[in-house]
Amino acid sequence: MRSVFKCVLFVPITLCAIYLISPSVKLLMSFIPMEKCHSESETNLDSSVDASLNLQSRPDVQTCTYWKAAIIWEGMFDPRLYDEMHKMKGSSVALTVFAVGRYLDAYLHTFLNSAEQHFMVGLPVTYYVFTDMPEKVPNIKLSPLRSMKVIKVEKNSRWQDVSMMRMKSISDVIESDIRHHCTHVFCFDVDQVFTGRFGSEALGDSVALLHAHYYHLPKYFYTYDRNPNSKAYMETGDFYYHAAIFGGSWKNVKALTEACYQGIMEDKQNNVEALWHDESHLNKYMLLHKPSKVLSPEYCWDTSIGFRRDIQVTRLLWAPKYYDTLRTP
Repeated sequence: MRSVFKCVLFVPITLCAIYLISPSVKLLMSFIPMEKCHSESETNLDSSVDASLNLQSRPDVQTCTYWKAAIIWEGMFDPRLYDEMHKMKGSSVALTVFAVGRYLDAYLHTFLNSAEQHFMVGLPVTYYVFTDMPEKVPNIKLSPLRSMKVIKVEKNSRWQDVSMMRMKSISDVIESDIRHHCTHVFCFDVDQVFTGRFGSEALGDSVALLHAHYYHLPKYFYTYDRNPNSKAYMETGDFYYHAAIFGGSWKNVKALTEACYQGIMEDKQNNVEALWHDESHLNKYMLLHKPSKVLSPEYCWDTSIGFRRDIQVTRLLWAPKYYDTLRTP
C-alpha cells in the first residue's frame, strides 16, 4: 500500500518538475484554455462596489468561480470606484511579512519600499514585520496614514518550520493588536517586489491567490498533499492557491491561520509533514471554506514563466530566489 501511495504522489510531482524546467513545455501549457465563468451575470458580492465588476471584459480568462466569487483581472474593475468606497467605509489594512534570518538582509528593504509605492495607496496601512533581528529592520520613510510595528519571533532551525509557524504568529497578533486597529489583513512572503497597483479591489472577506505556475494546468498537475495521514490531505480541489499571499477580514484571516496551525500541529504529533507545508494546509482550508474573492496571477507573477498573453499587468513579482544560501536545511 505504501508503494502505491508513493507512486501516486510521484507522478504529478514529476510532471510539474518537467513543466518548471522546460521552457517549451511552459509555452505549450499557456495555450491550455482556462475554464469560463460559470455565472452569466453576477457574482456574490464582498462589497457593494463589486457589482461594478465587468465579468465579460476578459473573455480570455475565467472571471468567476462556480460558487460565484469574482476572480480579479486587469480590465474588470474601476480602481477609482474601489478606492472611493473603501475610503468612505474607513477600511484599513494590516500587512504581515516575515523576514527571518538571511531573508531580512536579502529582501525586506526592497519589499517595504515597493509596498510604499504600490500597496493600498491612499488607505491606512500598518506593516507588521516579524523578525528574529528587530535591530536590523530598515528605517523606511513611510507615507501619511502608514505605520510599522516590529514583532520579535524566534528563529526556527528549519525554513519549513518558519513557514509553518507563521500561522500561529499571525493569529496571535490579530488577537492582540490587529483586530483593534484594522478591518483587513494581507499576509505576504518577503521575497517579492511590488511593481504595480495592488489596490483596494483586492480587499474582501476571504481572499486567495491563483498560483502563477498552475492556473493554466489541468487539476491532475496540482500538487495537493495526497498523504491520507496528513490533515492537509486532498484528493482534488477547485484551484491551486499560492500561500505567498492570502488575506481577508481580520476575523477570516484569524480563522484561517488558527485552522492551518491546528492542522500543522496535529501532523507533527503524528510525525507527518504536509508536502508543501503551510501552503498545503491553506489549500485544504480554502477547499472547505471557499474564498469570497480570488486574485489572478497578476497579483504574484513569476517572470521565469515567460510571456503570457492573459497577463496584461504585473502587480507583484517573485524576487530572485537564493535558496541554496538563504535557507537552512
